[in-house]
Amino acid sequence: MTSNALPRILVIKLGALGDFTQAFGPFQAIRKHHPDARISLLTTRPFAGLAAASLWFDEILTDRRPGRLDLCGWLALRKTLRAGRFSRVYDLQTSARSSRYRRLFFPDPSPEWSGIAPGCSHPHRNPDRDDMHTVDRQAEQLRDAGIPETPPPDTDWITGDPGRFDLPDRFALIVPGGSAHRPEKRWPAGHYQTVIAALAERGLTSVLIGSPDEAALHDHIITSQPTAVSLAGRTEFQDIVALGRTAALAIGNDTGPMHLIALSACPTIVLFSGASDPALCAPRGEAVTLLQSPSLSDLSPDRVIAALPAL
Repeated sequence: MTSNALPRILVIKLGALGDFTQAFGPFQAIRKHHPDARISLLTTRPFAGLAAASLWFDEILTDRRPGRLDLCGWLALRKTLRAGRFSRVYDLQTSARSSRYRRLFFPDPSPEWSGIAPGCSHPHRNPDRDDMHTVDRQAEQLRDAGIPETPPPDTDWITGDPGRFDLPDRFALIVPGGSAHRPEKRWPAGHYQTVIAALAERGLTSVLIGSPDEAALHDHIITSQPTAVSLAGRTEFQDIVALGRTAALAIGNDTGPMHLIALSACPTIVLFSGASDPALCAPRGEAVTLLQSPSLSDLSPDRVIAALPAL
């Protein structure tokens, strides 16, 4: 059988990082259910490299997310989708935007489609789907499409070299940042300073990770604890998982890197404000602890310290 005769499957997952990470289980389940298919992933540029390193896809397609008036962008996306000759699409984004992509196959017939697009062949009909945790919602969507099980993903393929950061043997990962336009999801810097000092008393060096834009935040936090280290802007997605495998624990806000750390089985404490519901979106993992307060400024360092695992 030539490669052109293989079934061709498209998976759509655009982001953000936490949502993309929570699709790892569905990615793996789709690959297992279609072992002989050629499977393509349509995603956005930040996640293309991580997806390409996985064992789940034969091809990575990049969605530039054209704006409403970007006719050239929409025509290019349409050309890409129609050229794929897909027999089935698993829309794991299930947004109004990704549902519109079904129309781009016109005038050809739409492929079989798992998602919420009007008229699709394998709809996820649960009226309470928006009240389900992302992981559970996607698993149910796949069951409706004929994939009976979505187990936690195998992440052995994620590699990295923590040694290149020259860190001490015992360290804790700290993720004090997050989306710049969601400041209510950030625990106060002073609270992090208190916890970092408590970790230092237990012989742990705090290693702060985040985007380059968070370097100033890191510098402010570690001024009170000179043994702490900032890796702002220095870690790729795979590095975060690799660091989690060797860290004693991790503490951080409700933000994407915490989902990657949770995959590593590192004891992980995630801090939630009332701005998001952990029942819908919290990281899943073997050793995840969730702490929540309506306002994160009211979540005391003592409460976080009390939740630390035995070290």
